[in-house]
Amino acid sequence: MSSGSKLTHLNADGEAHMVDVGGKAETARRAIASASLEAQPDTVTAIFGGTLGKGDALAVARVAGIMAAKKTSELIPLCHPIALTKVEVDITKAAPGRIAILATAQTTGKTGVEMEALTAASVTALTLYDMAKAIDRGMTISAVRLEEKTGGKSGTYRREDT
Repeated sequence: MSSGSKLTHLNADGEAHMVDVGGKAETARRAIASASLEAQPDTVTAIFGGTLGKGDALAVARVAGIMAAKKTSELIPLCHPIALTKVEVDITKAAPGRIAILATAQTTGKTGVEMEALTAASVTALTLYDMAKAIDRGMTISAVRLEEKTGGKSGTYRREDT
């Protein structure tokens, strides 16, 4: 935490509370988050080849990520429910044993969409794990992180070490 900054989800007594965003201006906001799923190369091939017994893992995981973004305020206690204008989930083969997930969330509103993008990326990875666990229980989900956010009072953030 940088000097001079404070945790906004704590009140003056140090108790958790939901931040009042009523006085904030509505702005266009966007966040992009990523996650990685490491698996055996044959598992990645099966996921992208559509040969898993549970069906089309890519389609199911993409829809799960979109649904998760829409449900973020029900999962993360102090998040505001927001009207998302767009959620997009991209799933790509990054290497023979790695799947890259990129989730984008957008809104025009009084609070950001970072948590929605992070939730979408996480649940997409979890769904891929669920779809392929019968053939590879050793898969690893890692590197869930915010890549970029735009809009709002704090402006733009872009991860430097991408």
